Amino acid sequence: MTMILLSCTKNSIQQYELIEVAQSQRLWTGVAVSQEGRIFVNYPRWSNTLDYSVGEISKSGEVKPYPDLKWNDWNFSLPAKDYFVCVQSVYVDRDNYLWILDPGLNVLQGIMKDGPKLIKVDLKSDQIVQKIYFDSLIAPQRSYLNDVRVDTEKNFAYLTDSGLGAIVVVDLSTGESRRLLADHPSTKAEDVTLIIEGKEWLRPDGSKPQIHSDGLALDTKDGYLYYQALTGRSLYRIALKWLHDTTLNAAQLGEKVEFMGEAGASDAIAFGNDGNIYLTSIEHNAIRRFTRNKKVEIVIQDARLKWPDSLSLTEDGSIYVTTSQLHLGQNRTEPYKIFKLVKL
Repeated sequence: MTMILLSCTKNSIQQYELIEVAQSQRLWTGVAVSQEGRIFVNYPRWSNTLDYSVGEISKSGEVKPYPDLKWNDWNFSLPAKDYFVCVQSVYVDRDNYLWILDPGLNVLQGIMKDGPKLIKVDLKSDQIVQKIYFDSLIAPQRSYLNDVRVDTEKNFAYLTDSGLGAIVVVDLSTGESRRLLADHPSTKAEDVTLIIEGKEWLRPDGSKPQIHSDGLALDTKDGYLYYQALTGRSLYRIALKWLHDTTLNAAQLGEKVEFMGEAGASDAIAFGNDGNIYLTSIEHNAIRRFTRNKKVEIVIQDARLKWPDSLSLTEDGSIYVTTSQLHLGQNRTEPYKIFKLVKL
Protein backbone atom coordinates (compact mmCIF):
# COMPACT_ATOMS: atom_id res chain seq x y z
CA MET A 1 0.00 0.00 0.00
CA THR A 2 1.10 3.54 -0.72
CA MET A 3 0.25 6.53 1.40
CA ILE A 4 0.71 10.09 0.23
CA LEU A 5 0.62 13.01 2.63
CA LEU A 6 -1.07 16.02 1.08
CA SER A 7 -1.22 19.40 2.73
CA CYS A 8 -4.82 20.59 2.47
CA THR A 9 -4.62 23.69 4.63
CA LYS A 10 -2.00 25.41 6.71
CA ASN A 11 -3.11 23.48 9.77
CA SER A 12 -4.09 20.03 8.50
CA ILE A 13 -2.61 17.02 6.72
CA GLN A 14 -4.80 14.59 4.79
CA GLN A 15 -3.82 10.95 4.27
CA TYR A 16 -4.90 8.77 1.36
CA GLU A 17 -4.55 5.04 0.94
CA LEU A 18 -4.52 3.33 -2.46
CA ILE A 19 -6.42 0.02 -2.44
CA GLU A 20 -6.86 -2.36 -5.38
CA VAL A 21 -10.55 -3.14 -5.91
CA ALA A 22 -10.62 -5.27 -9.07
CA GLN A 23 -8.57 -6.36 -12.06
CA SER A 24 -9.25 -7.56 -15.58
CA GLN A 25 -7.48 -9.06 -18.56
CA ARG A 26 -9.82 -7.08 -20.84
CA LEU A 27 -9.36 -3.37 -21.42
CA TRP A 28 -11.77 -1.15 -19.51
CA THR A 29 -11.96 2.62 -19.49
CA GLY A 30 -14.86 3.98 -17.44
CA VAL A 31 -15.89 3.34 -13.85
CA ALA A 32 -18.99 4.54 -11.97
CA VAL A 33 -19.91 3.89 -8.34
CA SER A 34 -23.47 4.15 -7.05
CA GLN A 35 -24.56 5.56 -3.70
CA GLU A 36 -24.83 1.99 -2.39
CA GLY A 37 -21.31 1.17 -3.52
CA ARG A 38 -22.20 -0.81 -6.65
CA ILE A 39 -19.33 -0.63 -9.16
CA PHE A 40 -19.96 -0.44 -12.91
CA VAL A 41 -17.34 -0.58 -15.67
CA ASN A 42 -17.30 -0.43 -19.45
CA TYR A 43 -15.17 -1.99 -22.14
CA PRO A 44 -14.79 -0.05 -25.44
CA ARG A 45 -15.00 -2.12 -28.62
CA TRP A 46 -11.62 -1.23 -30.08
CA SER A 47 -11.19 -4.61 -31.74
CA ASN A 48 -13.34 -7.05 -33.69
CA THR A 49 -14.19 -9.11 -30.63
CA LEU A 50 -15.62 -8.18 -27.26
CA ASP A 51 -17.50 -10.31 -24.74
CA TYR A 52 -19.67 -7.45 -23.49
CA SER A 53 -19.63 -3.67 -23.15
CA VAL A 54 -20.96 -2.79 -19.68
CA GLY A 55 -20.61 -4.80 -16.51
CA GLU A 56 -21.22 -4.71 -12.78
CA ILE A 57 -18.43 -5.93 -10.51
CA SER A 58 -19.56 -8.21 -7.69
CA LYS A 59 -17.99 -8.21 -4.24
CA SER A 60 -16.02 -11.29 -5.29
CA GLY A 61 -14.55 -9.40 -8.23
CA GLU A 62 -16.56 -11.14 -10.94
CA VAL A 63 -18.14 -9.04 -13.67
CA LYS A 64 -21.60 -9.71 -15.09
CA PRO A 65 -23.14 -7.98 -18.14
CA TYR A 66 -25.29 -4.99 -17.23
CA PRO A 67 -28.17 -4.21 -17.36
CA ASP A 68 -28.64 -7.54 -19.13
CA LEU A 69 -26.99 -9.83 -21.63
CA LYS A 70 -29.22 -8.80 -24.52
CA TRP A 71 -27.97 -5.19 -24.64
CA ASN A 72 -24.40 -6.51 -24.51
CA ASP A 73 -24.90 -9.12 -27.24
CA TRP A 74 -24.29 -6.97 -30.32
CA ASN A 75 -22.33 -8.26 -33.29
CA PHE A 76 -21.45 -6.74 -36.67
CA SER A 77 -24.52 -8.20 -38.37
CA LEU A 78 -27.02 -6.52 -36.03
CA PRO A 79 -28.49 -2.99 -36.07
CA ALA A 80 -27.15 -0.66 -33.39
CA LYS A 81 -30.34 0.82 -31.96
CA ASP A 82 -30.99 -1.63 -29.13
CA TYR A 83 -27.45 -2.79 -28.46
CA PHE A 84 -24.24 -1.40 -27.04
CA VAL A 85 -21.77 -0.96 -29.88
CA CYS A 86 -18.71 0.72 -28.32
CA VAL A 87 -19.33 2.05 -24.83
CA GLN A 88 -16.75 4.61 -23.75
CA SER A 89 -17.97 5.80 -20.35
CA VAL A 90 -20.37 5.22 -17.48
CA TYR A 91 -21.52 7.77 -14.91
CA VAL A 92 -23.76 7.80 -11.82
CA ASP A 93 -25.61 11.07 -11.25
CA ARG A 94 -26.66 12.65 -7.95
CA ASP A 95 -30.07 10.98 -8.16
CA ASN A 96 -28.34 7.60 -8.36
CA TYR A 97 -29.12 6.81 -12.00
CA LEU A 98 -26.50 5.19 -14.22
CA TRP A 99 -25.74 6.83 -17.57
CA ILE A 100 -24.05 4.86 -20.36
CA LEU A 101 -22.44 6.71 -23.28
CA ASP A 102 -21.99 4.84 -26.54
CA PRO A 103 -20.20 6.69 -29.37
CA GLY A 104 -21.52 4.02 -31.75
CA LEU A 105 -18.20 3.30 -33.43
CA ASN A 106 -18.03 0.13 -35.50
CA VAL A 107 -14.32 -0.48 -36.05
CA LEU A 108 -15.08 -1.93 -39.49
CA GLN A 109 -17.65 0.61 -40.73
CA GLY A 110 -17.29 3.82 -38.70
CA ILE A 111 -20.15 5.55 -36.86
CA MET A 112 -23.30 3.49 -37.23
CA LYS A 113 -26.87 4.71 -37.64
CA ASP A 114 -28.49 4.78 -34.17
CA GLY A 115 -25.12 3.80 -32.73
CA PRO A 116 -24.29 7.03 -30.86
CA LYS A 117 -26.58 7.14 -27.84
CA LEU A 118 -26.95 8.00 -24.19
CA ILE A 119 -28.75 5.44 -22.01
CA LYS A 120 -30.23 6.05 -18.55
CA VAL A 121 -30.67 3.12 -16.16
CA ASP A 122 -32.72 3.09 -12.94
CA LEU A 123 -30.49 1.32 -10.42
CA LYS A 124 -33.47 0.44 -8.23
CA SER A 125 -35.04 -1.71 -10.93
CA ASP A 126 -31.99 -2.24 -13.17
CA GLN A 127 -34.16 -1.18 -16.10
CA ILE A 128 -33.41 1.26 -18.92
CA VAL A 129 -35.69 4.27 -18.51
CA GLN A 130 -34.43 6.65 -21.21
CA LYS A 131 -32.66 6.39 -24.58
CA ILE A 132 -31.34 9.40 -26.46
CA TYR A 133 -29.94 8.87 -29.96
CA PHE A 134 -27.59 11.25 -31.75
CA ASP A 135 -27.76 11.82 -35.50
CA SER A 136 -24.87 12.71 -37.82
CA LEU A 137 -25.16 16.42 -37.00
CA ILE A 138 -24.31 15.70 -33.37
CA ALA A 139 -22.06 12.65 -33.88
CA PRO A 140 -20.59 12.91 -37.40
CA GLN A 141 -18.15 10.44 -38.88
CA ARG A 142 -14.77 10.55 -37.07
CA SER A 143 -16.46 11.81 -33.91
CA TYR A 144 -16.08 9.86 -30.67
CA LEU A 145 -18.42 10.81 -27.86
CA ASN A 146 -16.19 10.32 -24.86
CA ASP A 147 -17.49 11.42 -21.47
CA VAL A 148 -20.72 12.56 -19.83
CA ARG A 149 -21.85 14.65 -16.86
CA VAL A 150 -25.48 15.19 -15.85
CA ASP A 151 -27.15 18.13 -14.12
CA THR A 152 -30.08 16.45 -12.37
CA GLU A 153 -31.66 19.74 -11.26
CA LYS A 154 -31.77 21.36 -14.70
CA ASN A 155 -32.11 17.99 -16.49
CA PHE A 156 -29.26 18.51 -18.95
CA ALA A 157 -26.34 16.31 -19.95
CA TYR A 158 -22.96 17.47 -21.24
CA LEU A 159 -20.73 15.34 -23.46
CA THR A 160 -17.28 15.66 -24.97
CA ASP A 161 -16.29 14.57 -28.46
CA SER A 162 -12.65 13.50 -28.45
CA GLY A 163 -12.62 12.42 -32.10
CA LEU A 164 -13.17 15.84 -33.69
CA GLY A 165 -13.39 18.14 -30.68
CA ALA A 166 -16.67 19.62 -29.43
CA ILE A 167 -19.06 19.92 -26.50
CA VAL A 168 -22.54 18.42 -26.85
CA VAL A 169 -25.38 19.79 -24.73
CA VAL A 170 -28.40 17.50 -24.32
CA ASP A 171 -31.81 18.60 -23.06
CA LEU A 172 -32.91 15.46 -21.26
CA SER A 173 -36.51 16.66 -21.08
CA THR A 174 -36.91 16.87 -24.84
CA GLY A 175 -34.01 14.78 -26.14
CA GLU A 176 -32.81 17.68 -28.27
CA SER A 177 -29.04 18.14 -28.58
CA ARG A 178 -26.68 20.90 -29.72
CA ARG A 179 -23.08 20.50 -30.87
CA LEU A 180 -21.05 23.50 -29.67
CA LEU A 181 -17.47 24.86 -29.74
CA ALA A 182 -16.64 22.48 -32.59
CA ASP A 183 -14.32 25.05 -34.18
CA HIS A 184 -12.88 26.51 -30.98
CA PRO A 185 -9.24 25.85 -29.99
CA SER A 186 -10.25 24.93 -26.44
CA THR A 187 -11.79 21.66 -27.65
CA LYS A 188 -8.82 20.76 -29.84
CA ALA A 189 -5.64 18.80 -29.13
CA GLU A 190 -2.48 20.82 -28.53
CA ASP A 191 0.84 20.39 -30.29
CA VAL A 192 2.48 18.48 -27.46
CA THR A 193 4.38 15.22 -27.06
CA LEU A 194 3.32 13.39 -23.95
CA ILE A 195 6.00 11.63 -21.91
CA ILE A 196 4.56 8.60 -20.11
CA GLU A 197 6.73 6.45 -17.87
CA GLY A 198 9.83 7.97 -19.42
CA LYS A 199 8.91 7.42 -23.08
CA GLU A 200 7.33 9.58 -25.75
CA TRP A 201 3.80 8.46 -26.52
CA LEU A 202 3.64 8.14 -30.31
CA ARG A 203 1.64 6.23 -32.89
CA PRO A 204 3.28 3.24 -34.61
CA ASP A 205 4.15 5.51 -37.55
CA GLY A 206 5.94 7.93 -35.22
CA SER A 207 3.29 10.67 -35.32
CA LYS A 208 1.83 12.31 -32.25
CA PRO A 209 -1.70 11.23 -31.26
CA GLN A 210 -4.31 13.98 -31.53
CA ILE A 211 -7.10 13.33 -29.02
CA HIS A 212 -9.41 16.29 -28.55
CA SER A 213 -11.86 17.33 -25.80
CA ASP A 214 -12.01 14.38 -23.44
CA GLY A 215 -12.48 14.85 -19.69
CA LEU A 216 -15.10 17.19 -18.30
CA ALA A 217 -16.25 18.27 -14.84
CA LEU A 218 -19.57 19.84 -13.91
CA ASP A 219 -19.89 22.48 -11.20
CA THR A 220 -23.62 22.99 -10.76
CA LYS A 221 -23.22 25.21 -7.70
CA ASP A 222 -21.35 28.00 -9.50
CA GLY A 223 -22.61 27.05 -12.96
CA TYR A 224 -19.51 26.02 -14.92
CA LEU A 225 -18.43 23.21 -17.20
CA TYR A 226 -14.69 22.42 -17.15
CA TYR A 227 -13.02 20.44 -19.93
CA GLN A 228 -9.75 19.74 -21.68
CA ALA A 229 -8.20 17.77 -24.51
CA LEU A 230 -6.38 14.55 -23.68
CA THR A 231 -3.33 15.47 -25.76
CA GLY A 232 -2.98 18.85 -24.16
CA ARG A 233 -2.24 20.35 -20.78
CA SER A 234 -4.65 23.31 -20.70
CA LEU A 235 -7.83 23.40 -18.62
CA TYR A 236 -10.80 25.47 -19.79
CA ARG A 237 -14.24 26.32 -18.50
CA ILE A 238 -17.40 27.98 -19.72
CA ALA A 239 -20.45 29.17 -17.79
CA LEU A 240 -23.46 26.93 -18.28
CA LYS A 241 -25.65 29.95 -19.02
CA TRP A 242 -23.66 30.62 -22.19
CA LEU A 243 -24.01 27.02 -23.36
CA HIS A 244 -27.78 27.44 -23.08
CA ASP A 245 -27.92 30.84 -24.76
CA THR A 246 -29.21 30.06 -28.23
CA THR A 247 -28.84 33.69 -29.34
CA LEU A 248 -25.03 33.42 -29.42
CA ASN A 249 -23.32 32.49 -32.66
CA ALA A 250 -20.21 30.27 -32.67
CA ALA A 251 -17.77 33.20 -32.45
CA GLN A 252 -19.67 34.85 -29.62
CA LEU A 253 -19.86 31.60 -27.67
CA GLY A 254 -16.15 31.06 -28.17
CA GLU A 255 -15.45 34.42 -26.54
CA LYS A 256 -17.09 33.14 -23.35
CA VAL A 257 -14.54 30.33 -22.91
CA GLU A 258 -12.08 30.90 -20.05
CA PHE A 259 -8.54 29.52 -19.92
CA MET A 260 -7.97 28.33 -16.35
CA GLY A 261 -4.33 27.30 -16.46
CA GLU A 262 -1.93 24.43 -17.15
CA ALA A 263 -3.32 21.39 -15.33
CA GLY A 264 -1.27 18.69 -17.08
CA ALA A 265 -2.27 15.95 -19.51
CA SER A 266 -5.34 14.14 -18.21
CA ASP A 267 -7.71 11.44 -19.44
CA ALA A 268 -10.49 12.32 -16.96
CA ILE A 269 -11.50 15.15 -14.69
CA ALA A 270 -14.22 15.37 -12.05
CA PHE A 271 -15.57 18.08 -9.78
CA GLY A 272 -15.28 17.27 -6.08
CA ASN A 273 -17.60 18.22 -3.25
CA ASP A 274 -14.70 20.21 -1.79
CA GLY A 275 -14.77 22.57 -4.79
CA ASN A 276 -11.59 21.23 -6.34
CA ILE A 277 -11.21 19.60 -9.76
CA TYR A 278 -9.64 16.14 -9.67
CA LEU A 279 -7.63 14.97 -12.68
CA THR A 280 -5.95 11.76 -13.72
CA SER A 281 -2.34 12.61 -14.50
CA ILE A 282 -1.21 10.21 -17.22
CA GLU A 283 2.32 11.63 -17.43
CA HIS A 284 2.96 11.26 -13.69
CA ASN A 285 1.19 8.01 -12.68
CA ALA A 286 -0.88 10.18 -10.40
CA ILE A 287 -4.13 11.84 -9.49
CA ARG A 288 -3.87 15.56 -9.02
CA ARG A 289 -6.27 18.35 -8.23
CA PHE A 290 -6.73 21.87 -9.51
CA THR A 291 -7.74 24.08 -6.60
CA ARG A 292 -9.95 27.14 -6.52
CA ASN A 293 -6.85 29.32 -6.34
CA LYS A 294 -5.52 27.62 -9.50
CA LYS A 295 -2.83 25.53 -7.85
CA VAL A 296 -2.06 21.99 -9.02
CA GLU A 297 -1.53 19.59 -6.13
CA ILE A 298 -0.66 15.90 -6.07
CA VAL A 299 -3.35 13.81 -4.40
CA ILE A 300 -1.52 10.52 -4.88
CA GLN A 301 1.34 9.31 -7.05
CA ASP A 302 2.03 5.62 -7.46
CA ALA A 303 3.72 3.43 -10.08
CA ARG A 304 0.64 1.20 -10.09
CA LEU A 305 -1.40 4.00 -11.66
CA LYS A 306 -0.42 3.07 -15.21
CA TRP A 307 -2.40 5.46 -17.38
CA PRO A 308 -5.06 6.39 -14.82
CA ASP A 309 -8.06 6.62 -17.09
CA SER A 310 -11.45 7.41 -15.52
CA LEU A 311 -12.59 8.74 -12.15
CA SER A 312 -15.64 8.23 -9.98
CA LEU A 313 -15.97 10.43 -6.89
CA THR A 314 -18.35 9.32 -4.15
CA GLU A 315 -20.22 11.32 -1.53
CA ASP A 316 -17.97 10.06 1.29
CA GLY A 317 -14.88 11.48 -0.42
CA SER A 318 -13.55 8.22 -1.87
CA ILE A 319 -12.12 8.23 -5.39
CA TYR A 320 -12.22 5.27 -7.77
CA VAL A 321 -9.90 5.15 -10.77
CA THR A 322 -9.31 2.71 -13.62
CA THR A 323 -5.95 1.99 -15.21
CA SER A 324 -5.95 1.30 -18.94
CA GLN A 325 -2.21 1.17 -19.76
CA LEU A 326 -2.91 2.67 -23.18
CA HIS A 327 0.71 3.77 -23.61
CA LEU A 328 1.87 0.15 -23.43
CA GLY A 329 -0.41 -1.26 -26.12
CA GLN A 330 0.31 -4.96 -26.61
CA ASN A 331 3.39 -4.72 -24.36
CA ARG A 332 1.56 -4.64 -21.04
CA THR A 333 2.47 -7.31 -18.49
CA GLU A 334 -0.09 -6.51 -15.80
CA PRO A 335 -3.89 -6.77 -15.65
CA TYR A 336 -6.00 -3.65 -15.99
CA LYS A 337 -7.03 -2.49 -12.53
CA ILE A 338 -9.43 -0.40 -10.49
CA PHE A 339 -8.15 1.35 -7.41
CA LYS A 340 -9.92 3.14 -4.60
CA LEU A 341 -8.43 6.15 -2.85
CA VAL A 342 -9.65 6.26 0.73
CA LYS A 343 -9.32 9.13 3.15
CA LEU A 344 -7.89 7.99 6.49
